[in-house]
Amino acid sequence: MSFAIMGISPSLILKQAVTEIEKCNSYTSQFGLTLSHQEAIELVETRSLALQSNGRIEFGGGVTNKIIKEFCHSPYVSKHNYAETLHELIEMFYFYKNETLDLLSDEELIKFMKTNFDGKCQGSLELLAGRELANMARNLRYGYSMDYSDNMAEEEEDNDGEY
Repeated sequence: MSFAIMGISPSLILKQAVTEIEKCNSYTSQFGLTLSHQEAIELVETRSLALQSNGRIEFGGGVTNKIIKEFCHSPYVSKHNYAETLHELIEMFYFYKNETLDLLSDEELIKFMKTNFDGKCQGSLELLAGRELANMARNLRYGYSMDYSDNMAEEEEDNDGEY
């Protein structure tokens, strides 16, 4: 059902989403990070495209504000890569929300992303998406814990190469 059928203007919803993102500036400015009005519009567009390409719908502000507030204090996010990083994180979030079969809450997925981005990935979005999130999603789909590692068996080998 479209918003127009429900009597809600799509432009009003987009305007509200942009306003919500801009409100985050009051929090993120303490870390030297702010988004311009145009950057906020572009983030809303990225979110819309990510939702569409992943076959998802979402009401309200979605997770963009949560991602902004979680990642703004990362040592790997600066004013030089802030907006670009947010675009990639939003796209990753919705892709991996599907890949994890919605087994994680939004908050759990964002926390996993942030912990690994700042930790094992040391700020690399490529490692986050291509290794950590991919492994975590695979583990969840096959019924393992999120942090299950294939090399656990290797760690169990003794010095003779036997288990």
